[in-house]
Amino acid sequence: MRAIYEKYAEELDALKVSGNLRELPSGQHDGKWIISSGNRLLNLSSNDYLGLASNMELLHEFHDRVQSSGEQLPMSSSSSRLLTGNFRVYDTLEERLAAMYGRESALVLSSGYHMNTGILPAICDRNTLILADKLVHASLIDGIRLSGGARCIRYRHQDYSQLEKLIEKEHSDCDRIIIVTESIFSMDGDTAPLQRLVEIKRRCDKVMLYVDEAHAVGVRGERGLGLAEECGCIGDIDLLCGTFGKALASVGAYVICDSIIKEYLVNRMRTLIFTTAMPPVNVAWTLFVMERLHSFKDRRERLLRHSERLRKVLHDKGSETPSASHIIPLIIGPATDTVIKAEDMRRKGFYVLPIRPPTVPEGTSRLRFSLTADITDEDMDRLCDSL
Repeated sequence: MRAIYEKYAEELDALKVSGNLRELPSGQHDGKWIISSGNRLLNLSSNDYLGLASNMELLHEFHDRVQSSGEQLPMSSSSSRLLTGNFRVYDTLEERLAAMYGRESALVLSSGYHMNTGILPAICDRNTLILADKLVHASLIDGIRLSGGARCIRYRHQDYSQLEKLIEKEHSDCDRIIIVTESIFSMDGDTAPLQRLVEIKRRCDKVMLYVDEAHAVGVRGERGLGLAEECGCIGDIDLLCGTFGKALASVGAYVICDSIIKEYLVNRMRTLIFTTAMPPVNVAWTLFVMERLHSFKDRRERLLRHSERLRKVLHDKGSETPSASHIIPLIIGPATDTVIKAEDMRRKGFYVLPIRPPTVPEGTSRLRFSLTADITDEDMDRLCDSL
């Protein structure tokens, strides 16, 4: 080994000792199952919340539609959207999204990470104050770090009294304040009170509200549009963001906003301007799924039942969980103990990965049960008995 690599080796050794060393897992997917080390395990670490990614009936219907239409859908856009990569299917998807949400505009992006690392740097300047929930996703944290001279204060998780005091204290010293939150938090599974955040925003004309619905789109709301639909406040959120790569079984992300914001992002958002656009065939698949989103209500209801049942079982066993969604953490504490518990669950036939620092704070390592609508009542019986 080259001497210049020794520092990296020492850090990897330290991660191994602390139980925080990561490796790329390998496994063969088979619907709700994953084949790992020769064992067929129920996949409880997937973000395929509605079970659509392996729905062959849906996929065959899409293939038939493409073939019958004769539409040209290349496997690569080969360019940025601002050059030659903006195929008509992009515009159609954005028009569809805006109509579904009842808003002026939508902008489709290549990934949730591109979205969250691109929007804030585009719209912020040194006269901007970002007030972000302490537990927002790493991509949002990176977006904040890239936001030039903008100042940021991370308020205590779900502490809206502190948020209100910060706005009252700071509003006179800046041109705009952007509140940044997730709607369903990715590690705790708890939900933000979006109506309260809207009310806070309305008290000051300088305040904008940025909500990441990555884990709520498809799952919450009567038509699956997310927690904002469920809370009746879609029209009150300045930047309403979602992803296609979880419940919607595709790839990419989007932001719902006013037309002036979309136009500004198209001109200023580096992660849009300087990246190759998604393949048109993927965008067409996303449009196909979105057109059917309202029809998956039975899957949303099944997922809700499973989630309520698992939360109750954990509560009855004395394991309190902050979750109010289909993401249900079993918080264990030390990373090494969490790895051992994950191995125990694997032996019992369940694929659930340990979540450790730096993804979560020290002392809060956990098993993160990520439920899907493909799971049956019999699967739930077995899981609850095994816990």
